[in-house]
Amino acid sequence: MSRGHQTPDGDWYDQEENEWVMVIQGQTELAFDDARPPVQLKAGQSIFLPAHCRHRVNWTSPDEDTIWLAIFFPA
Repeated sequence: MSRGHQTPDGDWYDQEENEWVMVIQGQTELAFDDARPPVQLKAGQSIFLPAHCRHRVNWTSPDEDTIWLAIFFPA
């Protein structure tokens, strides 16, 4: 769960496992360390992040909790 969260500048998530993320409540924007544009997710939307897909959280909703469901599984 997060509110007004942002990954610190210069930091990236780079996991060994695949990750599937769904936003249950709130909103977020994820940025990637490649040529693809940022992705905004609202409640009910999900994204698959393959292992070593470097990403960061640009922002989460500042006025409400953003509740995440993240499932990690082997690559």
